[in-house]
Amino acid sequence: MKTVQVKDKQFELFISEDKLQREIKRIADSICNDYLGKSPLFLVILNGSFMFASDLFKNIQLPVEISFIKVSSYSGVASTECVKELIGLNEDIEGRDIIIVEDVVDTGLTMKDTLALINAKNPSSVSICTLLFKPNKLQVNLDIKYVAMEIPDDFIVGYGLDYDGYGRNLRDIYKIIK
Repeated sequence: MKTVQVKDKQFELFISEDKLQREIKRIADSICNDYLGKSPLFLVILNGSFMFASDLFKNIQLPVEISFIKVSSYSGVASTECVKELIGLNEDIEGRDIIIVEDVVDTGLTMKDTLALINAKNPSSVSICTLLFKPNKLQVNLDIKYVAMEIPDDFIVGYGLDYDGYGRNLRDIYKIIK
């Protein structure tokens, strides 16, 4: 589909499912090379990252584990810059290699707060892996080791990303039509 309607907004095709899968395979290969001989814990930030995490995990050829936390900083189409921890970290991560899996990093405020939460539990290492990165929106200094794609500051839906809870089930990523 070239365009989709999600609630009251129109969106146009931005990133195809095929391109998403190629980029996910690329960063999965990089993770496998970097963590050879290790067994990292993938810590997935819900809700938006679930599709990305699933496809990424299928491409990882290491002995790994996966767990989930839920934080939020969006309301409608804009970041509120107010992070809420909704479901906490239950695993003992002390001394573990952690890979945080995020759908999109824009301001970086959510990730900064998430990193503080994780680092307080004394992991051996923490790496950030994001499907999408909006470098022009970044407000804090972050070391993002694995980036599938850099994108401009457009509001997007699909492939796990939503607009007020809708549009997550789209196979491709769409950007809002202004």
